[in-house]
Amino acid sequence: MTTRDQRPVLVVGAGPSGLTAAVELTRRGVPVRCVDRAEGPSMSTKALGVWPRTLELLRRMGADEQIRRRILPQRAMRYYSDGRVIADLRFRDPSVQPVCLPQPDVETMLRDALTAAGGQVMWGTELVGFQQDGSAVKALLRGPDGVERTEEFSWVVGADGARSRVRGQLDISFEGATHELSFVVADIELDGPLEPDVTHYFCSPRGILVTCGLPSGRFRVFTSAPPGLRRDEVDLAAVQRLVDERGPGGLRLRDPDWISVFSVHSRHAERTREGRAFLLGDAAHIHSPAGGQGLNTGVADAHNLAWKLALCWHGHCDATLLDSFESERGQVARTAIKQAEVQTRIWLLNKPHQVALRDNALRVASALRLFHLDYLPWLAGQRTVYTQPGPRRRRLSLPAGRPWPGSGGFIQGGLVPQRQIWDTTGSRRMPLRAALSDLRHTLLIHGNGAFGAEAARLAAWAVDHCGEVVEVQILDTRAERLRRWAPGRHGAARGPDNARIALVRPDGIADLVCSARDSWRVRRRLEQLFAPLLTSAGTVAPASPAPDSLTEVH
Repeated sequence: MTTRDQRPVLVVGAGPSGLTAAVELTRRGVPVRCVDRAEGPSMSTKALGVWPRTLELLRRMGADEQIRRRILPQRAMRYYSDGRVIADLRFRDPSVQPVCLPQPDVETMLRDALTAAGGQVMWGTELVGFQQDGSAVKALLRGPDGVERTEEFSWVVGADGARSRVRGQLDISFEGATHELSFVVADIELDGPLEPDVTHYFCSPRGILVTCGLPSGRFRVFTSAPPGLRRDEVDLAAVQRLVDERGPGGLRLRDPDWISVFSVHSRHAERTREGRAFLLGDAAHIHSPAGGQGLNTGVADAHNLAWKLALCWHGHCDATLLDSFESERGQVARTAIKQAEVQTRIWLLNKPHQVALRDNALRVASALRLFHLDYLPWLAGQRTVYTQPGPRRRRLSLPAGRPWPGSGGFIQGGLVPQRQIWDTTGSRRMPLRAALSDLRHTLLIHGNGAFGAEAARLAAWAVDHCGEVVEVQILDTRAERLRRWAPGRHGAARGPDNARIALVRPDGIADLVCSARDSWRVRRRLEQLFAPLLTSAGTVAPASPAPDSLTEVH
C-alpha cells in the first residue's frame, strides 16, 4: 500500500517548466525545493507566443489580472512570398487566439503564484549530483555559499534546460540534429507600416524574416543568417541589411535591446523518466521556434506531471499512475518537434517549383479556412488527445479525437469541451472546464436534466468512498447548468437512464467517457486509480462485474 511521503520534491530549474511544477505541487500540499544555479531571474525575452491552453493553466494559478495587464493579443498570422500576401490567418475565435507574452513576464507570474502558495526559488543553488535507492533520492546540492549538502527527496524533476544536469546524471541520450543554418534574433524599435498585433512571415529565396510586436511597443525580429555569417559580424547594421533584403521595404530599425545569433536544434530525450527522476520542457525536448510551442509544451509537461506526483505523494494513488506521464507527453513532444521541423523547412524553400507549390497550397488553405479546422486548434492546445496503450483500452474507445455518439462532444483522452455553462455554485456564467475542480477528479454526469438509478448509485458511492479526491457534478445539457451532487438532494428519475458520464482529471482531460448504463466501468476505474486510498480506509469492495453482453470485449 502506498503511504504518504513526508520528503519534499526537488525541482531543478526555475524557468517556465520548473516554476509550473513547483506551483502546482505546492498548491496541492506537496513540499517543494525549487533550485536554480543562476543568481536570479533571467531578463532575456526568449519565448514570446503563449497559446490559449497555457493561458488557461496560468489563470488557474492566479495570474488572471497579470495576464490582462501584460499581454498583446495577436490578431492574425500573415504569410508573404517575395513581398506578396499569400495567406492571412485571422484569429476570430478566442479559443485559438495566441497572445504575445514574453517569457520573463510568464516567469514573474509563476514566481508570484509560487510565493502566494507558500513556496520560493532557491537561487544560486546547484545540483551537483544525485543517487536513487528505490524509495528515495539523495541529492548533493551546492548553495550560494559554496557549501555542499546532501538532502533526501521523494522525487526529482529535471526542468534545467537543454544542457540538463539531471538528464546527464541519468545518462539519457538527447537524440536529434542541429539545423544547418543559424538564425538572428533582435528585440528592437521598428519604424514602418507593420501592424504590431500581426505576426508577419516574409518568405523569400534569400531567407525567412519573421516580425511581431511586443507588449512594450517594440518588435521582435527573427531571420535566418546567411551562410558563413560570423557571430561577431552581427550588429544593428547587419540586421538592417537582412530586413531590407527580405522584408517589404520601408522598415527602419533602431535602439536594439539585444541582438543574438543562435542555432536551431531538433532533439528529444530517449526517455523522460528514470525511476524517481523526470525530465520536463527543454530538458526533454527542443525544437525550432516555428509554431511557438516551446514554452507552451514545457508548461503542459509540468502540469501533467505535477497533479499525478501530488496524488502519489499523498498516498491516494500508487506510482503506476506516473507511467502515463512519459507516454502522454511523449505523444505531444513528438508531434511538436515534427510540426516545427516541417514549418521551418517550408520557410526556407528556395527552388522555384517548391516555392510555387508552397505558395499555391497556402493560398488555397487560407481561402478555404482549412487552418482553422485543425492546425490552429492544435497550436492553441485544444486538440490534445492522449491515446492509451493496451488492447482492452483501445477496444473500449472510439478512434482518437472522435466523440462518443450522444456524448455532447466529450472525447475520451481529450479536453472537456469549453462550452459556456451557468455554474450554480459560483452563480455565474463561465467555461465548463473553468468550473470543474483542478485539484480533484470530477465525476461529471451530464444529460437533459434527469438521470436514473445507475448514475445515482455511482454518484453516491463516489461521494461516500472517494469524496476526498473526487467531486461529483451534474450538468443539465438542456439548460446548460452545472450543479454539485449531494446525497438525498438529487433523486434518480424513473425510466431509462439516458445520462452520460465523464470521469474528468484535474487537468481537464476526460479519463473515461461512457453511458450511465456502463457506470460499472467508472467505478472500476476509480477503484483501480485510488486503490491505496480506498484500501487504507477499508472501503474497497469487489469491482462491479461487467454485464454479460460486454464480456466479449475483454
